[in-house]
Amino acid sequence: MSGHSKWSSIKHQKGVTDARRGQLFTKLTREIIVAVHEAGANPESNFRLRMAIQKARDNNMPLENIERAVKRASGEAGGASLAEVTLEGYGPNGVAVLVEALTDNRNRTLQEVRSLFSRHGGSLSESGSVAWLFEIKGVITIETDGVDVEELALLAIDAGAEDVKVEKGYLEVYTTPQNLETVRQAVEKMKPAVSAEICRVPKSTVGLEEKQALQALKLLDHLEELDDVQRVSANVDFSEAVLEKLRAQA
Repeated sequence: MSGHSKWSSIKHQKGVTDARRGQLFTKLTREIIVAVHEAGANPESNFRLRMAIQKARDNNMPLENIERAVKRASGEAGGASLAEVTLEGYGPNGVAVLVEALTDNRNRTLQEVRSLFSRHGGSLSESGSVAWLFEIKGVITIETDGVDVEELALLAIDAGAEDVKVEKGYLEVYTTPQNLETVRQAVEKMKPAVSAEICRVPKSTVGLEEKQALQALKLLDHLEELDDVQRVSANVDFSEAVLEKLRAQA
């Protein structure tokens, strides 16, 4: 599992500020709108919409906000269309970074992302230079307090999970995208998941010393804060000592 996935899980556990939550709801709304435009407003037949709605629920987005986003997308006419953009680059200390965005202005997004890479000692690279380092997986995060971790892991594997990793305070379950819902339903018989989503998981990771890791994380966090950016993936890994420091800062 990438170090950034670990940090994302820490932030899930700690919660986010109201300002960040408002921004998150905007990103979730965009994902719902694009999913509806892509394959219709019925989540039963639209897998991407089903996942977007579930992610919104996982992040405590009010039901009326979700319904409003679906209705807006279903009846929207003449509004600015959102394009999916994937940008690739290398951050400080050679960390591979993949940025996925939904934008109504590709040039603006490109300039903002390029500026952040440059400011933090990295640079954008050509298409395909980084994407090959990642695999698309379903990732389910479950907090492990009050449960038998081995039993939970076996339950996930029996349901079709490809891999499970035990981290401090939570379990990370990996599936194929197609099996994400099935495995989630199975593990939630024991405990509700913190999150379940389709992610870019690095095939291998690079370990960094504390100072370097925090430098890389600063870039990743600033990229996530951009309005157009939906998700950021990186192949950085953190030591437990660094994670403890990050938990204290969350």
